[in-house]
Amino acid sequence: MSKHNQRQEYGKTLVELGHENQNIVALEADLGLSTMSSLFGKEFPERYFEMGIAEQDMTSFAAGLALGGKIPFVNSFAVFASGRAYDQIRQSICTANLPVRIVGSSSGLSDFGDGATHQAIDDIAIMSVLPNMTVLTPCDGIETRKAVRWAAAAEGPVYIRLSRNDLPDVFPENGEYDPKKPVVVREGTDAVIFSIGIMIHEALKAAEMLQTEGISVKVVHIPAVKPMDEAAVRSAAEGAKAIVSCEECSIYGGLGMQLSYIFRGAGIPMEAVAVMDRFGQSAHSHAELLEAYGLTAPHIAEAVKKALK
Repeated sequence: MSKHNQRQEYGKTLVELGHENQNIVALEADLGLSTMSSLFGKEFPERYFEMGIAEQDMTSFAAGLALGGKIPFVNSFAVFASGRAYDQIRQSICTANLPVRIVGSSSGLSDFGDGATHQAIDDIAIMSVLPNMTVLTPCDGIETRKAVRWAAAAEGPVYIRLSRNDLPDVFPENGEYDPKKPVVVREGTDAVIFSIGIMIHEALKAAEMLQTEGISVKVVHIPAVKPMDEAAVRSAAEGAKAIVSCEECSIYGGLGMQLSYIFRGAGIPMEAVAVMDRFGQSAHSHAELLEAYGLTAPHIAEAVKKALK
């Protein structure tokens, strides 16, 4: 199985879009070599704005560029892109429904070495609460390319959440992309696992584990936490005896809570696999943190069995 890095695929796709559309510009907050926006900067130095460690200024400047007819891509680590510039995103971008694309790199616990200050477990909640904001959660490099292209042509503000690490490919190159529609990655009849972002990989492993125990599990990827097609999500769970949500972010304000609303009154047992009201911490690897925070395939499998009981 081939692997791609979401950050690298993002940078390469942004360069491609830059050649196709002269109005696309990129803004960076001193992290271009990590977010891979530097690839755009090398190709289009006159359309690349290195703002330094000044995320609030960068975001306000992006709003001005959007008002001037540009399509700005704003880049930083997810924790800074969403949190440090929240007021500017809310007041300058979302209230005016401007076409600014905010790309949060090294999201979740993927920046395992830098600890709580650099690990975004609240970015989905922060971005989802904002009216007019679309929140994209691609799960591999291939979907990242499609999400970036979709975002470039979308109306209004978009937040794209990217992991730091190489990820196995889930989707084919020629597949369609509609961020509002859930994607069934694996069929099953007993329970359904809904996941966002990188958690699809652990969800698929959990489904394999449960299959050996005679439990058939459907795995569904949610391309966008917001907006979601509620009817399509309910349809994806039709006939299931239990639902489990999986996300590499806080339990508060994320996928699990949205699914609880979508399935209100349905009477179907639900469990959630998420970061349970904790900050991140430093570790030797991303895998070590996933284990410590209960975000691995065995944890998901246990959640499915608990819901089925």
